Amino acid sequence: MKKRILLLTSLIMIFGACSEQNNKSDAYGNFESDEVTVSSETNGRIVEANIIEGTKVSCGGILAVIDTTNLVLQRSQMDSQEQSVLAQKAGLFAQIAVVEQQIKNFRIDQSRIQKMFKEGASTQKQMDDIDGQIALAEKQKKAYAAQITAIDKSAGAVNAQTDVLSDQIRRSVVKSPISGTVLEKYIESGELAIPGKPLYKISDLDTLTLRVYISGKQLAQVKIGAPVKVMIDADNGIKELNGKVEWISSEAEFTPKIIQTREERVKLVYAVKVRVPNDGTLKLGMPGEVKF
Repeated sequence: MKKRILLLTSLIMIFGACSEQNNKSDAYGNFESDEVTVSSETNGRIVEANIIEGTKVSCGGILAVIDTTNLVLQRSQMDSQEQSVLAQKAGLFAQIAVVEQQIKNFRIDQSRIQKMFKEGASTQKQMDDIDGQIALAEKQKKAYAAQITAIDKSAGAVNAQTDVLSDQIRRSVVKSPISGTVLEKYIESGELAIPGKPLYKISDLDTLTLRVYISGKQLAQVKIGAPVKVMIDADNGIKELNGKVEWISSEAEFTPKIIQTREERVKLVYAVKVRVPNDGTLKLGMPGEVKF
């Protein structure tokens, strides 16, 4: 009887050990995500910053608005200056039209004088005078055309300044570069924004990355794109999720210091990123396990 009990106990221990070995994970790590820090691109007082932490935002969604009153006034001034400069063109075009009509009349007179000169009814001086009048009118026309070109360049310079102001006004509306969740908010309405000053930190939490570390011996069983099982702690034990290997480090590194034992810290390991769809249970920094 005692032998049977011992045998039964031994079998239970063996099967328990095998079960424990089969459930053992291949790698451990923590969940992370790609975070985007949104900064200000212009100077000014923040007039609107109503987005709070935890809010989901879409790509292109407005996060904050910086005061643009001064910029709008400057742009209005540039618009008026451009219109004033371009208004000078109308007068020059009218003068060119007058000169062209004069040239037309001079050429008619020139044709008549040439006929009279052949018949001996006009002098060489008359021929020279009409030729001089035509040449002078042509020079006046070119001078007016040169002034129009200069006006166009001046208007172009003013327009370029207007475009710069318009771009600054556009950049004063801070928009989210990605769709995601606001993790941190660094500013409030009424504060001063300066270029490069962080305003928000945003991350897409719909899919998180589990960064784990494996040994060189495990590299053979890990392939980019391969599906894996990801396990996290749950109220009723362990919860399994589906993941996919996204990246494998090409260089070995020492085990991160988050590993507590000295024996583990001195080992060379390879970092692996596993993409895991987030069903709402995954949080940044949460520990996770992977079974290949």
